[in-house]
Amino acid sequence: MDAVKENTRQIIIDSSIKLFAQFGYANVSVRDIADAVGIKPASLYYHFDNKQTLYLASIKESFSLKASGLSEILQSQEPAEIRLKNYIYKFTALASEDEPFCRLIQREMLDGDEQRMQYLAEKVFKDQFDALDLLVIEINPQCDSHMSAISILSLVLYHLETTPIRYFLKGHKKQHNQAEFIAQHVFNLLMNGLLKS
Repeated sequence: MDAVKENTRQIIIDSSIKLFAQFGYANVSVRDIADAVGIKPASLYYHFDNKQTLYLASIKESFSLKASGLSEILQSQEPAEIRLKNYIYKFTALASEDEPFCRLIQREMLDGDEQRMQYLAEKVFKDQFDALDLLVIEINPQCDSHMSAISILSLVLYHLETTPIRYFLKGHKKQHNQAEFIAQHVFNLLMNGLLKS
């Protein structure tokens, strides 16, 4: 693919992520995306077969950029607890810096389309989740590694998702919104739970 076509494809994906994150899959049309990019809808089909293909490609590409740095951490030769801490810090930083991607995942969970969920589980998140699952087993072979890995991801994401309401809840402090503070808090909770389970 030449540079112009590749650049157009990337612009389409970037615009799609923002639109899908803001309005949800069902409320964004191919025309909306084409208008945002400044091309005709027919031109969009040159790069993607249909809206769902574009949607899945957008999520996959967006996550793959994050996954490479996370995979390096999980595959490093550091002790397991250090890898977990580094993973949580990196994942929290990436998630806090990329609000459209996080919102897109939230919307996808709410939509709950089984076919898209299965695709995302198998083609986008599987390798990363499997590596995290193995790390949890390394730390505590007796724990429910699936639930622990889900908890790691959920704790980070939910802390970020609740930021708008936490301002109004008792005890909120400015530092609670800092990625590093959230990461340290989540790591401490998890280590206490993993080591005692």
